[in-house]
Amino acid sequence: MATDIKIPAYEATPIESIPKIAATARESFQSGKTKDVEWRLVQLRKLYWALTDYTPKLQAALKKDLNKPPHDAILSEIHHIIQDLQLPLKKLKQWVKDEKNLDYPWTFAPLKPRLRKEPLGTVLIIGPYNFPLLLTVAPLLGAIAAGCTAIIKPSEHAPATAMVVKEMLENYLDPTCFIVVNGGIPESTALLNEKWDKIFYTGNPTVARIIAKKAAETLTPVVLELGGRNPSFVSKSTDLALAARRLLWGKTINAGQVCLSQNYVAVHRDVVDEFIKHLNLSYKEFYPNGPKASGDYARIINERQFDRIKNMLDSTNGKIVLGGETDRDDLYISPTVVLVDSPDDPVMKEETFGPVWSIVPYDTVDDAIKIMQKVDPTPLSLTTFGSKAENEKILSSVTSGGATINDAWMHGAIATLPFGGVGESGTGAYHGRASFDCFTHLRTVIEVPGWMDKLLRVRYAPHAPADFKRHLWMTGFKPDFDRDGKPISGLSYWFWLLFGLGGSSTKGALLRWAFLLASGYAAFFQYRRFW
Repeated sequence: MATDIKIPAYEATPIESIPKIAATARESFQSGKTKDVEWRLVQLRKLYWALTDYTPKLQAALKKDLNKPPHDAILSEIHHIIQDLQLPLKKLKQWVKDEKNLDYPWTFAPLKPRLRKEPLGTVLIIGPYNFPLLLTVAPLLGAIAAGCTAIIKPSEHAPATAMVVKEMLENYLDPTCFIVVNGGIPESTALLNEKWDKIFYTGNPTVARIIAKKAAETLTPVVLELGGRNPSFVSKSTDLALAARRLLWGKTINAGQVCLSQNYVAVHRDVVDEFIKHLNLSYKEFYPNGPKASGDYARIINERQFDRIKNMLDSTNGKIVLGGETDRDDLYISPTVVLVDSPDDPVMKEETFGPVWSIVPYDTVDDAIKIMQKVDPTPLSLTTFGSKAENEKILSSVTSGGATINDAWMHGAIATLPFGGVGESGTGAYHGRASFDCFTHLRTVIEVPGWMDKLLRVRYAPHAPADFKRHLWMTGFKPDFDRDGKPISGLSYWFWLLFGLGGSSTKGALLRWAFLLASGYAAFFQYRRFW
């Protein structure tokens, strides 16, 4: 990575210009040009080249903001977006087509029901500081694919990245459709005073509540990508060396400033000491000369966040069993593990959002589940390293936005899978097809032929009993269950099972019959040659 890269000094967007910026984006959407699929694809292709050409400058900016190692900048941010880009580039023309394979009564077939995919309009995207490129540009990718225009607000806490993102997007994308606004609380407040067709926010629950409240004033839908006190589970069935290595990785990348990383690990009491031993072995393997001297370890974003995490360490009643070193001048906090006696310990009262996490001993799987349900009923992420039966029980008992078995938050590392929270950890999802859906309105469209008025006679006055009876017969159904909600296996059930060849629908039965007849026809002519 070049060391002489010049990054512009951080500059906030003039507040008085924000209404005009929003109006420009709205006017561009209303012009209709973003509805052209090829136009969208051109913008996505340009975004690819923007990321490619700006890789050195983005690496330098991320290094300056977070001391993010150059390879991490590529793997966890730049390359992740490029992976996410591949899917819409290949499948957007298919995604935008009307959906016609819908479920509706056969009597409405002449209306040709379909779902039309339409962009929501002009959206606001507010990014965070921990992955200031990925978590700002990845939602933009979805907005472009869906045909929306967007105002992008990067985090002011990662100022170097914010300025490079602004420069990059201005140089490569349509400047009337995609506009970056930089600034802090005043600029964000001005943006929230504008009317949007959707707001996409990634950050913390406190700000999310402010945004949701403001959006509710204009009935603006929101996507909230938050975090949580994410649990992990380790049992006597766990490969302790593997779990220690993977969990340590999950909490050291980006100095633990990862919304998906574990906040604590519930460890069976009998294997706590052994697990800690393996953590320390992995720690020495990762950082032979210590994390502070390593070029592979990032820093805390700013003094405010450093003080918050340090205060958690200072107030804990637990025992530090790994790390614990801090240096405020360097914004350095080493990977730190605290063995606590209770889930009520101060270090577990809030999301650490840093390289600090706890070990909570438990005696039974049910005890571990109770701890998880008490600490945070709806975390963003869940990881479990137990036996197959234990993992299934954990997944069935503990709610989370996503989950990974036998690793640290890898479900969030696959760029094309839906990613999002539940409950307190957020609402909505994106990445892959979900990003397109996130910014798309499904518009139901039907076309009623003129000749259907005779069949629609039931809706016109004067109402006739015969028309009403015919309508109910044509659109109703006879239940295949009794008054206790139990299925009825009567004559019609066995008739359908036999002649429907086990198909659950008419279409399925017809396909089975077609296959059966084709196979019989082929077999007939095959054997006929030997007659």
